[in-house]
Amino acid sequence: MSAGRPPLNRDRQAELLAEAGELRPELHRYCARLMGSVIDGEDVVQDTLARALVALQDMEEMPPLRPWLFRIAHNRALDLLRGRAVRMTEPIEAATDVADPANADPVEMLMRQEAVKTAVSRFVELPTIQRSVVILKDVLDQSLIEIGALLDLTVDAVKGHLARGRARLREINAQAGPPLDARPASAAVARYVALFNQQDWDGLRALLADDVKLNQSTYPVRVGSAEVGRFFTIYAKFDGLWFAPAWLEGREVIAVFQDRADPKPSYFMWLEWRDGRISFIHDYRYVRYIAADAELALAPPAKPAGDGAGQ
Repeated sequence: MSAGRPPLNRDRQAELLAEAGELRPELHRYCARLMGSVIDGEDVVQDTLARALVALQDMEEMPPLRPWLFRIAHNRALDLLRGRAVRMTEPIEAATDVADPANADPVEMLMRQEAVKTAVSRFVELPTIQRSVVILKDVLDQSLIEIGALLDLTVDAVKGHLARGRARLREINAQAGPPLDARPASAAVARYVALFNQQDWDGLRALLADDVKLNQSTYPVRVGSAEVGRFFTIYAKFDGLWFAPAWLEGREVIAVFQDRADPKPSYFMWLEWRDGRISFIHDYRYVRYIAADAELALAPPAKPAGDGAGQ
């Protein structure tokens, strides 16, 4: 490290965070599909930015940001996938001819449209390398050369993985069944939603565990019921918000509508519980791009007591 240079210049840190903020939605589109989860994908994005800030301390100058952050995110996602023991590999075969013109032909465009419309969760059925190539090419529209540089592959190898990945994705989509119906809300989440919609902030604070944590993506994690309790003070200033129980990726979440009349939620929250109290609040208010790929299903309204009796 050169003499006289601070460990992490605040201007360089601010520059990284500002430029990275513009890349976050695109990074998330990649990480969510690589992980098969919009929630896990955002965790990778947050971890990527934290690692980039640490790495920046030992650099004389900032590297080209986009490829650098994508490489960090890619490597972090692969580490997590290996830990889950879901990584799949296959030998590189002879490349199938895949066009890469500036203006894709109609068949190429159809393949890209299919990838964009494919549910995030289905991408994990592809081998990891095929998954990365298909996402980078058909969802993010990167060139074969850029993909090869990121994944340390030749252009011919990229073409081969892309052809096989596209073929497999068509099979996956053809075999996919209808989306599962949402389950009824749990009593705990239903109570949280009801208290929020009633603006019963003291009632909500009473649900917090003493060591509760709050993560709002772009802000430091808050810890402790007193500190997290201020979360509701802030929300009390927002007019018109409406909460509804929902399901996402097998998790019970809370859909947040900017206005009760809106057809779709603006974002969502995910609560973790321990012994009947909230131990962790994940609030995605400040990274609303996550909702664009989220397959949210609202929980059906609770039936009145005694409904259906005698049937």
